[in-house]
Amino acid sequence: MFDGTVRHARDAFEGLAVMEPLVAVARGADPESVGLPPLKKRIHKRSLLTVTEPDAMPARSDVVADNPVPVPPFWGTRIVKGIALAEYSTFLDERATFMGKWGLKPSRGGDGKSYQHLVDTEGRPRLRYWLDRILAEGILDASVAYGYFPAPSEGNDLVVLHHGDDPSGVLGVAGLPAPDGGSGGTVDSERLRFVFPRQRRDRHLCLADFVRPRESGQTDVVALQLVTAGANVDTVTAKLFAENKYRDYMELNGLTMQLTEALAEYWHSRVREELGLGAEDPVELAGMFKLEYRGTLFSLGYPACPEMEDRHTVVELLRPKRMGVVLSEELQLHPEQSTDAFVFHHPEGKYFSV
Repeated sequence: MFDGTVRHARDAFEGLAVMEPLVAVARGADPESVGLPPLKKRIHKRSLLTVTEPDAMPARSDVVADNPVPVPPFWGTRIVKGIALAEYSTFLDERATFMGKWGLKPSRGGDGKSYQHLVDTEGRPRLRYWLDRILAEGILDASVAYGYFPAPSEGNDLVVLHHGDDPSGVLGVAGLPAPDGGSGGTVDSERLRFVFPRQRRDRHLCLADFVRPRESGQTDVVALQLVTAGANVDTVTAKLFAENKYRDYMELNGLTMQLTEALAEYWHSRVREELGLGAEDPVELAGMFKLEYRGTLFSLGYPACPEMEDRHTVVELLRPKRMGVVLSEELQLHPEQSTDAFVFHHPEGKYFSV
């Protein structure tokens, strides 16, 4: 055990505000005079969950299994490069950028600067500056690897079948309609599978429930996507850091992280449109952030799909090396500003915790 106090900073900018008084204390200043924020009372919430024992777990939740299955525009994968900044920057979550990444929060000191004041005087002017600079210097190289895969479910498993763009060259022969609605090639042999956890409470949901079960006799479709902002941003931010331009470094790094998320949301909207779900999208961007659409995006590492080892399987399916994205031994995508996800078209497919 160590004596002392643990302080938590929600982001790098708040960390800077905490570090300055701590450094002053380390140099002999009176802790009461350096402006350290007061410690918050620790609160422990009482758990009211009823957990189902493993031997009593259902094989499937009450999610409906008779919803219409959309026809994808193609089976397999495609690579799209050189996506214009103007196309996906409109999906940028400004609040997450300004508050979460740039630390624009009203001062605890009560100096009268509201969040909206900070947005108008600091946030949006800096955002315009960085977007202009990103465009002028070609800092981002937005690319996407995505695809549609035939897939039934078996219990907690999502089974991906062989398909027309399968690099193994193995094709099935029965049961799957052609993307154009014709009578062409079909696939019925297993290629690989994902195993997802099931809730031990509530509705006992599992991601596999959002896919038609194999016994239904109808093959479902699951979309995967992997987006990247490119490798150049790492070079630019490393240069800013080496030049001790820490605020510029944190601003650009935080913004490009959010622009990568914006790229993911932009392409997510394209996938929904290609699956014929676009008419169910909200009119306002705020509705997008509130998930008021059909066809939810589930990223690896989230509660419903926590197994990061599955990234090997995602990379095998999408082959993002064709656009310069590789997977490290630590299961991290490189370039760093890259993210991957599943898209499930099921109308009940919403976020849940396992």
